[in-house]
Amino acid sequence: MLQTEKQYVQWQENETLHNALWLSESNHMPPARIVLVDDTTTADDAYRLACEGSSLLWRGDFHNARQLLQALGRRIDRTNERSELRKAKKAAKSITESDSVSSKEIPNLFHQQRQLQAQRSRILSRLLLELDANYVSQLRRAPDVSAACTAAFGPLDKAMDESCVLSFRDLQGALGAAGWREKGVPIDSLGLSIFPHYGVFAPTRHEYVQLLLDAPLPASHDVAYDIGTGTGLLAIILAQRGVSQVIATDLNPRALACANENFTRLELPAVQLQQADLYPTDAPLANLIVCNPPWLPAKPSSSLEYAVYDAKSAMLRGVLQGAKQHLAEHGELWLIMSDLAEHLQLRTRDELLSLFADAGLAVKYRLDTQPKHGRSQDDTDPLHIARSAEVTSLWCLTLI
Repeated sequence: MLQTEKQYVQWQENETLHNALWLSESNHMPPARIVLVDDTTTADDAYRLACEGSSLLWRGDFHNARQLLQALGRRIDRTNERSELRKAKKAAKSITESDSVSSKEIPNLFHQQRQLQAQRSRILSRLLLELDANYVSQLRRAPDVSAACTAAFGPLDKAMDESCVLSFRDLQGALGAAGWREKGVPIDSLGLSIFPHYGVFAPTRHEYVQLLLDAPLPASHDVAYDIGTGTGLLAIILAQRGVSQVIATDLNPRALACANENFTRLELPAVQLQQADLYPTDAPLANLIVCNPPWLPAKPSSSLEYAVYDAKSAMLRGVLQGAKQHLAEHGELWLIMSDLAEHLQLRTRDELLSLFADAGLAVKYRLDTQPKHGRSQDDTDPLHIARSAEVTSLWCLTLI
């Protein structure tokens, strides 16, 4: 999420020292060295400068900046193909040939892939743009990005008349989010669309929706919680299934605004929103608690990654440990979990079951489904052996 304290970036241009507000979705520190680049800068020179740690403030045609970013991405990919990625693919081939190797190599492959992705993101984020206090770019052929940036980053202080500098990738993220927010993500099994906001994970993988539709509701289901609601999708499903009071929580203000917009659009007065770290306060005991926590126990590196990575399984542990205090008698906890962490050797099934038992919970039943997303079918992915075996489950847990 964007930093709350203002930070500034400086650079020399035309023998004048310039200052601008620094915006970074990943909370990167303001760049220490800025080089001015434009249409005359070659992709090879830009790549060399970025790899050396310089940030590149673009002064050319807007569309050419987009082409330069694509060219940088191709150079990064080619470099990776010649080094770490080649090793990863070689290891992946060994894994397919020998089960005894897989237990040692899969975690290494996962961490190698994350390192490559982080390195790629750092280099690409070094291409910068300057916008004025109205989020207007003075570059040739620049589109109107003010509405998308205001929605993503909030309004700037126009009284200060400050320009801002941000990475072209963050700007692309804001523009992409504006598109999602306008057209929505169709959820075919529900016959509706969800409209995500910037910084809120879009439910493009929603094979688990059918699990929530198939699971039998508890005999008493007057009150339900949706923990970490995000876009509000799980709460919407519960409300549509007839739960009379749904309390949806999230700590992220962006998620709360997003969920509220989706609830209002669908006219769901039964759903209440509360900003909370996991469980709501001053709420009746729940007959049903649903949660789709991050599936992989690893440290997130951006706001969107918080929906995928959960350092030391902190959210998962918090939800499980709090269930005893918040479940009504005969209540159920529905946990939506992929077993990809097990195939990546990040967590074992026994460790997951131990977390249930330690929280005083027993498995009542489990519903499973196979993922249908493209990466599970991509046999060129070094982690294909893990992704192709993935199963997404709804674990129904009850108090012991």
